[in-house]
Amino acid sequence: ETKIKENDLIYFITATGNIPEVMRQMRRKDKPYKKIIIAGGGNIGMLLAKKLEEQDYQVKIIEIDPNKTVALSEYLNESIVLLGDAADKELLLEENIENTDAFIAVTSADEANILSSMLAKRLGVHKVMTLINRPSYVNLVESDVIDVAISPKQITISTLLARVRSNNVISAHALRNTISEVIEIIAKGDPETSKVIGKPIKDIPLPKTSYIVAIVRDEKIIMEHSDLVIEQDDRVIMMHRLFY
Repeated sequence: ETKIKENDLIYFITATGNIPEVMRQMRRKDKPYKKIIIAGGGNIGMLLAKKLEEQDYQVKIIEIDPNKTVALSEYLNESIVLLGDAADKELLLEENIENTDAFIAVTSADEANILSSMLAKRLGVHKVMTLINRPSYVNLVESDVIDVAISPKQITISTLLARVRSNNVISAHALRNTISEVIEIIAKGDPETSKVIGKPIKDIPLPKTSYIVAIVRDEKIIMEHSDLVIEQDDRVIMMHRLFY
């Protein structure tokens, strides 16, 4: 009887092809982005602008370092390179920030990214995406002001989690709140050698902080129920709280 409330953080397990329908049910569909402003002309901003312009987006990139703007102008073909401070209100207004679909802040300074993103949102940009290197900042700033906070360290953690565990772990992802992770494990062995194969979930001893939420069997997702029996080669999806 769980009821979903506004601003709840919800995690779904679904087939890839069903993602658009799930998103449609949960929120209004955003119109396709066309006009993008990128704050920061470092490696991330430069490569992002290149990829976007190759896909026919209208890209403007703001960089405060004159030397970098020269390099950007030589590297990019279609993007407009602007010399200035992305937190300059007058500059953003001159570049029609209110008619821009997305503002993406990817400088090397968290504070600059946060401030410029908040300003852009206040001036009317549709969506704000902000690169934040300190994971502790992510939960603090992702709100109605900053739509998407991206932490490279959390992405790295997800990659490392899968590598440091046993060979049966095929993927592991640290969730955004950093206190939980989702682990996907292949059930190997047989009822004689395995502690889980051939047993219903209710009989599998798990720590209080761990829950089996679903299994993938023959490319079909089966949601957890207490009588569900784990079979060989099932992909078991578990959620694990790092703190209890």
